[in-house]
Amino acid sequence: MSFTLEQSIGIKDMRAFFAIVEEGNISHAAQRLDVAQPALSRQMKRLEEKLNVKLFERGSRRIRLTDAGRVLYGRVESILGMVDGTVREITEIGTGAKGSVRIGTITSSGAMILPELIADFRKVYPKITFEIWEAEGARILELLDNRLIEIAVTRTQVDNINYETLVLPNEPLVMVMNKKNPCGKKKDSVKFHELQGQPLIIPLRWKPAFETNCKNLGFTPEIICVSDSTVQGLLMVKMNLGAAMIPLSSRTLLTDGDLIYKRLVEPEMTTHTVVSWLKNQTLSTSCTNFLEMFKQKFPVRG
Repeated sequence: MSFTLEQSIGIKDMRAFFAIVEEGNISHAAQRLDVAQPALSRQMKRLEEKLNVKLFERGSRRIRLTDAGRVLYGRVESILGMVDGTVREITEIGTGAKGSVRIGTITSSGAMILPELIADFRKVYPKITFEIWEAEGARILELLDNRLIEIAVTRTQVDNINYETLVLPNEPLVMVMNKKNPCGKKKDSVKFHELQGQPLIIPLRWKPAFETNCKNLGFTPEIICVSDSTVQGLLMVKMNLGAAMIPLSSRTLLTDGDLIYKRLVEPEMTTHTVVSWLKNQTLSTSCTNFLEMFKQKFPVRG
């Protein structure tokens, strides 16, 4: 008769196995779990018998996993994470005093919004903790769909069928340049046609619209790098590799006397931040409170 992992191993066995691997030996794991060492050893022996595999290589002072043990460790880590996350979400319902707010964000939005908001939020809810995931927009929405996060902060337009959203007002895109190689006749703005022949670093999400604007003006832009990292773009400009396009609010990410910022005009390009959460998900109370503070603190586009 074959058994599934769930039939063969319970949460108690998973936590015991996980503790042993994390601590590196059974003695320390027994102290962590507040159980007797011989009892923990017998528990692991029974687990190996249930699974009909060896999980540990004996004869070493520090625990070493067999190939089967390494596979089990990966699965157990994932399962315990889901279990703990589910328990946390359930216990938070009805109370906002404790818990965690899980947020996914892109750099160009999160770095501008979250630090100040979290600081103000913790003045009111000092026991609330935060988990922040950072990635490009599509990955953040994937994490939201899989419920690994509760709030997504992106610059990606989402549908109103699956998501609730708060949309911040538009902000202009600007070109950041090294003082050694400025372009554009004006001090505070640069026209699209003045970028012709300039080495450029362009974010992936705005590359098609940027190239279309250049084509309409009769030239092909010299894009030396396409990147979704605003910080990388700023650092490349600092190294005098070219001019980079970023949202206006991102200019505070790197304060440097060698950098100058010019608004992109004729035509102008704009962007906005979108805060999203799933319509069919019951948000934790701490997350709901966080969204309420967000609405109070930041202007939302109607």
